[in-house]
Amino acid sequence: MKVLLIKDVKTLGKAGEVKEVKDGYGQNFLIAKGFAKHATAEILAKHKEDERLAAEELAKEIADLKDLAKKLDKLEIIITKKLGQNGHLFGSITKDEVAHALQNQHNIEIDKKHIIDKVAIKTVGEHDLDLKLGHSIHATLHVDVQGE
Repeated sequence: MKVLLIKDVKTLGKAGEVKEVKDGYGQNFLIAKGFAKHATAEILAKHKEDERLAAEELAKEIADLKDLAKKLDKLEIIITKKLGQNGHLFGSITKDEVAHALQNQHNIEIDKKHIIDKVAIKTVGEHDLDLKLGHSIHATLHVDVQGE
């Protein structure tokens, strides 16, 4: 009996593989527990189509992220914050503030978890932040911190 594995089976193989198994093992364990489906021509064709659609969607997502990275590399956001007597900021610029400023100034929504700040921004001036967008795509955002 041929089965298409839906989930990884430790002793048999990985999801998406077609394996030849004994009838009892395939019917009573793999198919009954939801680890596999009987490998008919229709199921194999549907699986191949699903893989193709997933690959197209992934390629589109990567292209969109690359476009966003190019756009972010050219942008600069301005954040104003109160200064103390010595000219330093009260506190530091948070990832949340950067994400809100980017949304308000350029209408680009980005999750604050994507912002990698190696050093907290505690001084006035220009700073570059690294943004990890996913799929190994990074962008640099220029932040201009001004005092009030």
